[in-house]
Amino acid sequence: MTAPSREASRLGQFSWALFDWANQPFFTVVTTFIFGQYFANVMVGDPVTGQAEWAFTQSTSGIIIALLSPFLGAMADAGGRRKPYILVFQLLVVLGCSGLWFAYPNRPDLVAPIAWAVVMATVGAEMSIVFNNALLPSIVSPQRMGRLSGYGWGLGYCGGLVALFAVLIVSRPSMFGLSDGDAPLFGLDPKTYTVERLVGPASAAWLVVFVLPMFLFTPDGREPRRVPLFTAAREGGRALFHTVRKLGHYRNVLLYLVAFMLYNDGLAAVIAFGGVYAAATFGWSTVTIGIFGIIVTVFAIPGAFLGGRLDDLMGSKRTVQMAVLGVIVATLGIVSISATGVLFVFDAPDLDPGRGLFGSLQERVFMVFALLLGFCMGPMQAASRTMIGRLAPPEMVGEFFGLFALSGRATAWMAPLAIGIITTTTQSNRLGVACVLFFLVLGFVLLLGVREERPAGRA
Repeated sequence: MTAPSREASRLGQFSWALFDWANQPFFTVVTTFIFGQYFANVMVGDPVTGQAEWAFTQSTSGIIIALLSPFLGAMADAGGRRKPYILVFQLLVVLGCSGLWFAYPNRPDLVAPIAWAVVMATVGAEMSIVFNNALLPSIVSPQRMGRLSGYGWGLGYCGGLVALFAVLIVSRPSMFGLSDGDAPLFGLDPKTYTVERLVGPASAAWLVVFVLPMFLFTPDGREPRRVPLFTAAREGGRALFHTVRKLGHYRNVLLYLVAFMLYNDGLAAVIAFGGVYAAATFGWSTVTIGIFGIIVTVFAIPGAFLGGRLDDLMGSKRTVQMAVLGVIVATLGIVSISATGVLFVFDAPDLDPGRGLFGSLQERVFMVFALLLGFCMGPMQAASRTMIGRLAPPEMVGEFFGLFALSGRATAWMAPLAIGIITTTTQSNRLGVACVLFFLVLGFVLLLGVREERPAGRA
């Protein structure tokens, strides 16, 4: 790997990593835990229709990202600078999140505009991540890329955790001894779901504050070529077409992208449906699922930091392999739990309706495997990002990070679709979630054939 001519300062590197801290609350409180549930179950009203509408926002976002990410990455390579692209897409996140304040309940006429606001914010967040990732090889030496990448992921998990705690404190202050009743803080009206609507603008404000250091202190890493936008688009399009046409020259990178596509889809699905499976199996409430998410995130933080160090010591490929293997074991363990037994073959006492938090044997065993999942997903994601930085030719880093994003989003519908079909066909939640193992195992097998080396150059 070619080292940058000069590493960024420590402040510049920290500011780059702070980008993950700035963006993660959007994914945690908007798309995963708080707003998504409100949109589907309250704003739309009907759970089935609401889930379909929310799936529309995610699938539409995925299609747009899949179409734009490799092309815009090639444009950035042709034009030289990455930070102007980051700025444009971060503005889309701010605008989309701010619009969620208007997601009033019992207003079916607002469902479509709010859905498009979510699409705008999601595309902006994912695309800005593509260009921020492309800065990594130019601000730090190859020997320290893994550590900085893991540090960024760890900061991101911390940011999401802080944001989730903030939402819980504001919405249920009695849980933290801040009030005697169940009313939200600051006089927020639960009847109009002010807390749920506020998470969008709050995420936008958080982003504006914490993304500024990246723009101020992190160098762009490349000299501007002062190429007009349409010229950069034309050159980028030609470069992308050239890359696709000559992908045979980059077979090693292509094999890695296919492997990443499979195991990343599996990880995303087990994260998304793990809580659903637990709720169906144990009858968990929303509060319990929220606490479950906090605990898993807490374990993901040290995993991300440790994974960064292992990445530099052992290499990206070995780190990813170990993490994927851990996710496979965790997923197998999760689907081995039912309401009446553990590890497929051992019976367990019936669930007591009056039990405390995670008060049954089944839930405690489930949590063990869930915590293993949380610990492994950080190293897996961080080292995967570093891996593409190590494999991409120096002059095509942005383009290959675009293809990296494409491989992570282009087939993101496959694992959820498989879960839906198998669950419906077999009427078994367990078998539905278990199909995720196919994606994880196949991705792990393909990863065995990947060589951790950079190709000679552009074909």
